[in-house]
Amino acid sequence: APPGSSIKLLNTMMLRTAASRGLIRKLGNAATICQTRVPIVATCARSNSGGSSSAPPPPPPPSNAGAAASSVKYAKTTAGTGDPEGSGSTGFSTRGPVTWPALGLVAIAAASAVSYYKIERERRLENAMGKIVSTGKPAIGGPWSLVDLDGNLVTNESFKGKWTLLYFGFARCPDICPSEMVKIGKVMDTLEKEHPKLRGQIQPIFVSIDPARDSLKALRDYAKDFHPSYVFLTGAPQQVQAMAKKYRVYMSKADETEDGDYLVDHSIVVYFHDETGDIADCFTQSMRPSDIVEKVVERMTFVPSY
Repeated sequence: APPGSSIKLLNTMMLRTAASRGLIRKLGNAATICQTRVPIVATCARSNSGGSSSAPPPPPPPSNAGAAASSVKYAKTTAGTGDPEGSGSTGFSTRGPVTWPALGLVAIAAASAVSYYKIERERRLENAMGKIVSTGKPAIGGPWSLVDLDGNLVTNESFKGKWTLLYFGFARCPDICPSEMVKIGKVMDTLEKEHPKLRGQIQPIFVSIDPARDSLKALRDYAKDFHPSYVFLTGAPQQVQAMAKKYRVYMSKADETEDGDYLVDHSIVVYFHDETGDIADCFTQSMRPSDIVEKVVERMTFVPSY
């Protein structure tokens, strides 16, 4: 072949070879890009480029979308239930800490505490008042005259030299008068055991404020239920009213029925006199027998310091 044609042929082959190499390089780059973005396209490109590999494409990387959706679901459905795992079991009781029986017990305890506080406060006030040192004599008491169960005249002078526990009441009193008189009876019994010498100097006295119904016979029957040391006195309505006024005793008819029966509202106080007839102390309904015994002993054994 002529030299010129050989050179042309060689140039043509070199051009074709260079073109083939460029095409192969381009196809290779395209296949790499397709494999990274969409693996199926790379396979198609390789098939189209004459590749004969039948190996399946690599599996896609695992997706976290399902796990994330599940976590969101559990976060919504278990929020505030105390069950972070969503297992359905919280481990806590659905019953509240406060029940109706518990509230009832609390209410009873509170009422008892309030009642006890009121009683104890009144006793402490009375004890404090008893410790106050005062001068002069209270304007309570004075001369009076009544009759005893034998019809004998009795006056305030009849008890000179005796300490007296004086109480105003009436024989038909349903509860308060009997309670107070029994309390004074316990005081007398306690003094008999613990302070017999002082007991011999004390005289309990009951004065009826209902002379219209408390006859001598009625008082004799009434006296059988109480301490034997009591002296029972009554008198004409004017005499009883005059004495009650001197001791500032409140008394008034109450709950009077059509047949003439009634109760008598009155002061509930025990007046304690010294041996000269002067008021030494007063004991109210709230005081216990032990409180009265303590006060009586204190007053009777007190030695003034001048």
